[in-house]
Amino acid sequence: MIKWEMIDIGLIQLESNAFLNQISLVSKEQNTAIKETETFKCNCEAFIDYPNKIYNFANWLKEQNILFRFIDWNLRGIAQVMFVNNSFSGIIILAGLIMQNPWWALNGIVGTMFSTLSAVLLGQNRSQIATGLHGYNGNLVGLLLAVFSNKGDWYWWLLLPVFVMSVVCPVLSSALTSVMKNWDLPVFTLPFNIAVWMYLAATRHNIYLPQNFIQPINPSPNYTWSELNVPMLLRAIPVGVGQVYGCNNPWAGGIFLVALVIASPIVCLHAVIGSSLGILAGLSLDSPFQKIYDGLWSCNSVLGCIAVGGMFYALTWQTHLLAILCAIFCAYLGEALMNTISVIGLPVCTWPFCLSTIIFLLMTSNNRAIYKLPLIKVTCPEENRKFYKDMRKHEQPE
Repeated sequence: MIKWEMIDIGLIQLESNAFLNQISLVSKEQNTAIKETETFKCNCEAFIDYPNKIYNFANWLKEQNILFRFIDWNLRGIAQVMFVNNSFSGIIILAGLIMQNPWWALNGIVGTMFSTLSAVLLGQNRSQIATGLHGYNGNLVGLLLAVFSNKGDWYWWLLLPVFVMSVVCPVLSSALTSVMKNWDLPVFTLPFNIAVWMYLAATRHNIYLPQNFIQPINPSPNYTWSELNVPMLLRAIPVGVGQVYGCNNPWAGGIFLVALVIASPIVCLHAVIGSSLGILAGLSLDSPFQKIYDGLWSCNSVLGCIAVGGMFYALTWQTHLLAILCAIFCAYLGEALMNTISVIGLPVCTWPFCLSTIIFLLMTSNNRAIYKLPLIKVTCPEENRKFYKDMRKHEQPE
């Protein structure tokens, strides 16, 4: 009996040891799974918390000295051309401008700096200055004056008119704001359009500031559709985005899209849609293929599609369709203005975008899904949609 009891005790010990080993293996696997889950959660939280980090970085900049803040204002001014209030996106866009042409980029920086500085000295709204709203028109002025100059790169005398016209931009912005606020509308790029037209018309025969003359185009219809290059059409999508800054390099346009997707994926999506619709509009009117390839049909459509598609309207499927319609309208209006204004030797700049978007924002509708945000509430499409959904949630049922 003692021997059998000893054998039973040994078997029980062996079974208990095996069971303990099994438990330890399971616990190790569970610990490994927990660690992997925690790592995944940390990575996801880091990605989701990225916008908050950008916001905290912006708040940190506000507490720094005036030099850091001035740099931040100018970077935001560069990005605000595409309705983006993000200094990091401004750095990326600046890199794309330098890739396109360092001289153009320098003129854009000078225009942004002196436009912002002029707004500070004129005592304009400090929050608007801090978000770059007094810098983007100066940026475009500097870029386009360099683009239209006939003296090539590094003609240093060009910086003088860039300085003068960029300093005028905040004056024009303030004056136009006094008028546009009656309809709760932004000034868009109207100051840039006025400043560039004024400069080009005034210096047309100036031997010290020669410019590339703009002449009416007499295109021959594209009956040879077999010559249409599909890869070049696809290339024209980033080129159309780049043409907002006057750039025809597809790599620069691609860099601009990266800057947009970092700040707002919705803005980036509508930029691509707007550029694509501009291409289709050009094809529908039998425009010269090279003009389409160069992105000249797309630049105004890009801005119009972004503005209506979530920036000044809360994004719904109805306003998304409205943005598509606005992009097409911009393209056709741009061609009409180009054929008309080129007779007097002036470019259309972003007049088609400004006029089209103002028309679409002045539109009235009884459809509650087409909601135009108060200008004071406009931030970015994602936040605008959140504001709209919260507002609808708190509405009392009729």
